[in-house]
Amino acid sequence: MRVTLYVDGFNVYYRALAKTPYKWLDLHKLAADLLNSDDEITSIKYYTARVSGRNDPDQPRRQQAYLNALKTLSNVSIYYGRFLSKTKWRPLVNPPMNGSAFVEIFDTEEKGSDVNLASHLIHDGWKDSYDTALVMSQDSDLLEPLSIVKRELKKTVGLVWLDGRQPSRQMTKAVSFVRQLTHARLSAAQFSDELMGRDGHILHKPDGW
Repeated sequence: MRVTLYVDGFNVYYRALAKTPYKWLDLHKLAADLLNSDDEITSIKYYTARVSGRNDPDQPRRQQAYLNALKTLSNVSIYYGRFLSKTKWRPLVNPPMNGSAFVEIFDTEEKGSDVNLASHLIHDGWKDSYDTALVMSQDSDLLEPLSIVKRELKKTVGLVWLDGRQPSRQMTKAVSFVRQLTHARLSAAQFSDELMGRDGHILHKPDGW
């Protein structure tokens, strides 16, 4: 069966990877472990946005190192959304008696990844680019696109559940099967600490990863 893997990069990072030593993740190895032995992973589509480094100056370097590692996989395509940052006023849960009940915050949203993933998921299915779509995201906004691909396009749709909790009933009903992500699977699907980049330079796993 021809399989396309769709990965919501930030959803995966914050739900499954952020507090683990498994951030140097080889998506092809992971997908192969989640699928049947006769499945062929023909395409991996990764959706992300460039981080700013405002809170962590080294974050853009670590992100670029990982993107370069992903590019060593021959079947990976990377699609970029964007971060939208603005200030907002929000109410305090326990406001001071002699102060403001509101506080001004920086509000940062990652825009585009969910829409890009949903658009490609449906369009690729309509073009018959895959037999099975494997989606790595717990974003409930994808519920209807997942349902359309299964119900209308008659494709097999797999969902990778990321955070170790019981999968959502709604999303489970929308797909053909669910695979649970575990620490054992993440540990077994890591890139080598050093690997050769596309440009011939050696890529190094970031410290702490």
